[in-house]
Amino acid sequence: MKPETPGVALRRVAVALGRYPVLSRSVAAVVSGLLIFGSFPPRPFWFLAPIGIVVLTLTIRGAARMRGGFGYGFLAGLAFFVPLLPWTGIYVGPVPWLALSTVCSLYIGLFGLLARLLFSLPGWPVWVALTWTATEWLRSSFPFGGFPWGRLAFGQADGWYLSLAMVGGAPLIGFAVALTGTAAAAVLVSVWTRVTVVPTDDKSPAESGRTTKARVGIIAAAATLVTIPVTGAILRTALPGPQEGDRTITVAAIQGSVPRLGLDFNAQRRAVLDNHVRRTEELARAVAQGQARQPDVVIWPENSSDIDPLRNADAAAEITEASEQIGAPILVGAVLVNGDRTTTNSVIVWNGAAGPGERHDKKIIQPFGEYLPMRSFFRLFSEYADRAGYFVPGHGDGTVRVDPFERPASSRHGGIDIGVATCYEVAFDRAFRDSMHAGAQLLTVPTNNATFGDSEMTYQQLAMSRVRAVEHGRALVVAATSGVSAIITADGTVQQRTPEFVPAALVAELPLRSTTTFATRFGAEAELLSVILSGAAVVVAAIRRRKTRGRYVNDQATMDQPVG
Repeated sequence: MKPETPGVALRRVAVALGRYPVLSRSVAAVVSGLLIFGSFPPRPFWFLAPIGIVVLTLTIRGAARMRGGFGYGFLAGLAFFVPLLPWTGIYVGPVPWLALSTVCSLYIGLFGLLARLLFSLPGWPVWVALTWTATEWLRSSFPFGGFPWGRLAFGQADGWYLSLAMVGGAPLIGFAVALTGTAAAAVLVSVWTRVTVVPTDDKSPAESGRTTKARVGIIAAAATLVTIPVTGAILRTALPGPQEGDRTITVAAIQGSVPRLGLDFNAQRRAVLDNHVRRTEELARAVAQGQARQPDVVIWPENSSDIDPLRNADAAAEITEASEQIGAPILVGAVLVNGDRTTTNSVIVWNGAAGPGERHDKKIIQPFGEYLPMRSFFRLFSEYADRAGYFVPGHGDGTVRVDPFERPASSRHGGIDIGVATCYEVAFDRAFRDSMHAGAQLLTVPTNNATFGDSEMTYQQLAMSRVRAVEHGRALVVAATSGVSAIITADGTVQQRTPEFVPAALVAELPLRSTTTFATRFGAEAELLSVILSGAAVVVAAIRRRKTRGRYVNDQATMDQPVG
């Protein structure tokens, strides 16, 4: 008995899968979503993302109808977002978590629907990858200001694609990952077709032409698969060095930790403030004993003072004392109470005895957390609705000016412009882009992860910060209440980091930079161009589909006419 050839074996597989097409494709869609989830931190398996896109592309391509593309995309979205976002429901129950996951999955469903349409176009791997980027942009914008969590780029901090951020930011990374997957899928489709189609000796000119086009397509897709990682490797050599800049300053990040995790962590607000004061004073003693460098600026995390220091004299006195002992201004994450009883989530520059200076009021606030849109409506679905805050967004350029204290033999040369993206803001492209346009020389992400417990959220956010550092060519400091705090250099390397739930202080000499990357200057325009190109491709594909269906209807009408 002769062994089966690969072509015969593959045809048998195709027949077996064809018996239950909906089930097999549904399973494949779920697997694709799980693969993409597996690429996200704290797991280091960044390479699973393009593999997941391969599986999803092949699954959608096999759908009989466009609504099938939507369904398989939606299933993949659920398999991705449900395990990615459980931290959103740790203390408020599963309803918000599952509702958010479902809404986010609709965008992957939309991608599936559009991708199913685009497969008819020449060069479809490019158009499908652009559509992935466009649907990520849409999810990052709508509704309620959007929700960018889970963009492909944020799982790539350890991979080949990270250096692309300096050219096009998170959108370019996402496009490159998606294009790797769609190009690989195109190669597999072509190879599958060649080995499973029964060969014939006689080929018409049209068949020969299609064969030639298929070969060209395979070559182009394979070239794309090689070009993307090579480009990433070349760009990595162009990233700035850890100490490369105009001048350096010494920065300290304080992680004071919290009495307990959860939504009620700030019930002991004074204890949280005391923790950060205490850890700053410990660092001051280490500096006095020559065990640590003297910082030029100290960064505290978001919510390090949930007691409004502009209204509470005790809190102000504590912060002033800490700033004077450490001999440097402190960026204090504080909740400020406004005259109308709303609140702002702010970062205030506290200049010792001189008190508060410039401040950044968080501009992109978290719906269903810091505020609740349509409160009376959502109150019907969750008893936790009224626990959402009454925060209002700030207005500013996202930058604060810090003037280090005068000291004997001080080497400082003027003030420092620090770009601030508070916690949730770091997920949005526009947050640090505004800071950079305002002249930020250093970036910081003050964050409070205590409200999300011991979850993967902390590591996902750290990966976002690494992408932002490369995107804008700036050193970046993450200061977290309960961890992980980190010092990140402009090439995306985590130079220092703290464990979770442990009071700690990080001190590092970091460069200030004034040059800007291509992504900083043109990233928004490049993303808009990708959305426009994707939309144009969808329009062209829809027109082609309509014409094809029109010809089919006309042909059927002609065939139905009586002969003679």
